[in-house]
Amino acid sequence: MRDKNITAIIAARTGSSRLPNKVLLDISGKTALERMIERVKNAKTIDNIIIATSTKNRDDLIEKLCKEINIECIRGPEEDLLSRYQLIVEKVKPDIVAKMGADSILIDPLVIDKVASTFLTNKYDYVSNYGIPKTYPEGCTVDFFTSKTLTEAFLEAKKPSEREHINPFIWNNPERYTSFRVDYEKDLSNYRLSLDYKEDYIVIKSIFEALYPKNPCFTLENIISWLEKNPEIQKINSHFRPSEGIFKSFKQDKEAGF
Repeated sequence: MRDKNITAIIAARTGSSRLPNKVLLDISGKTALERMIERVKNAKTIDNIIIATSTKNRDDLIEKLCKEINIECIRGPEEDLLSRYQLIVEKVKPDIVAKMGADSILIDPLVIDKVASTFLTNKYDYVSNYGIPKTYPEGCTVDFFTSKTLTEAFLEAKKPSEREHINPFIWNNPERYTSFRVDYEKDLSNYRLSLDYKEDYIVIKSIFEALYPKNPCFTLENIISWLEKNPEIQKINSHFRPSEGIFKSFKQDKEAGF
């Protein structure tokens, strides 16, 4: 099945109310979005990377950045992420989509490849390392599904939550879509590595400044090891609880779907 094309689609926009322009913040001389793209490029299973942003004028900055770094950017409705993804599927025609959010700056290429391998070597419709209870840190998750599945969701999803987040349509139809959750060997859910708040930015920036110069391809294990030795950094954003939101309903057994 590895003859199938895998396109990573990173949803990115500047309109975050909690931390405006977060994807354009500086991390060791480059924007946060550039740093994430660098890490995704190191995944062996990813063939192509496309940024999905909105048609809002404020997101012209993201399109401009993508042109500067030669990464394709496709724009669509801000609140309908499902439509944004479908626009990319129709234009690029990938076999498999790897869905990521631009707040996952520290996504580990090895984790991407691990989840991709599970998808490629089985016949699941949807594979992710996200679920409840969580085992991966917030900001280190990725979802894989076929373009066919995404198009079905685009055509049939009606609920706002299903169109804003994509995955819920699949989760809401476990009898139709087979799903699997890839768990980490131990529970790392108490670590927060997502970029949503100013405190998150301080933590992520500190991690990059400490690890990147010596090892540009630093892994999730490297991050956790460093944070264990520097607990004062981990504490900076530890008061933010992992977000569950609409995902509270999806607690089914990992072999039966989320």
